[in-house]
Amino acid sequence: MSKPTLVIGNKNYSSWSLRPWLFLRHHNMEFTEKRVSLFVDTTEQALAEYDSDYKVPVLKDGDLVVWDSLSILEYVSEAYLDGGGWPVAPKARAVARSVSAEMHSSYINLRNELPMNCRKRFENIALSHLAQQEIERVKALWRRCRREYGREGAWLFGSFTIADAMFAPVAIRFSGYSIPLQGIEAEYVQSVLSHPGIMEWIEAAGQETEIIEADEIQI
Repeated sequence: MSKPTLVIGNKNYSSWSLRPWLFLRHHNMEFTEKRVSLFVDTTEQALAEYDSDYKVPVLKDGDLVVWDSLSILEYVSEAYLDGGGWPVAPKARAVARSVSAEMHSSYINLRNELPMNCRKRFENIALSHLAQQEIERVKALWRRCRREYGREGAWLFGSFTIADAMFAPVAIRFSGYSIPLQGIEAEYVQSVLSHPGIMEWIEAAGQETEIIEADEIQI
């Protein structure tokens, strides 16, 4: 059986690409990585074959094409891990799905005001009230998951799950933008940053030279 191919964007900026890439790396799955530079003249041509509305990430597994980060994560969990991408306990699994779906659909102000940028660090960034509310919501979710379901490990539900893949880019943002953290929140971000896959991703991002101006905020 041939290896699946994961099509991703620029590692410095593409938070959506990071999610399935990290999940595959964490589970030591063999896959071919195809990197496409975003927002350049060749982007649409490079992505046209996947019918993903010219978006990344895309997973091509044989003749099957799956797009959208959460859909890819669900597919990998079902097809390769016998559903092991989610917690085993039903209540924990339901909450993990809830927080992952919330991450997928929410936090527009956090995304806009703290775009992922692995190459830079910022101090004392001014945030809107709405962005700050969303940051506090994320931290509250992390505390709840760790206290109720994750006491036995370093991740939100103890063992690494799809929920951790979904929130990994947020942890990178919180670190890079020096968002104040304490206790469980700080410990969780450190767990993410210490993951070998995250370290590999950030190192590769630092070697990229492309600039996406929309994600280069100025203070």
